[in-house]
Amino acid sequence: MSTELKRAHVGKRLSEYAVYNGVVYLGGQVPEVNPEADFRAQTREVLGHIDRLLAEAGSDKTRILTCQIFLADIALIGQMNEVWDEWVPQGNTPPRATVEAKLADPRYLIEVVVSAALNA
Repeated sequence: MSTELKRAHVGKRLSEYAVYNGVVYLGGQVPEVNPEADFRAQTREVLGHIDRLLAEAGSDKTRILTCQIFLADIALIGQMNEVWDEWVPQGNTPPRATVEAKLADPRYLIEVVVSAALNA
């Protein structure tokens, strides 16, 4: 197992992810393509970003170690859970926290942060 630190999609303020010691750490994923979309569409977009970045790093959603979900309005948790339940593989549901938070852009209704083990 490599202890080399790798960062990807490095920007001025953040990287999209970092890989270290067999774990990929994603930055907070938000709806960038269409932040004006309804909540379910924003959630699907964010989960799609997670799928794409995990695959690029050498992992996938079955290997998520922990997940933090930030909602602009906690009343949206039911809708979020519907989309989540369609996306997350049963038997591989990770430890998860969901909280209400004021997000950086008022159009964002959701932000998700995950860490996952790399594929063996």
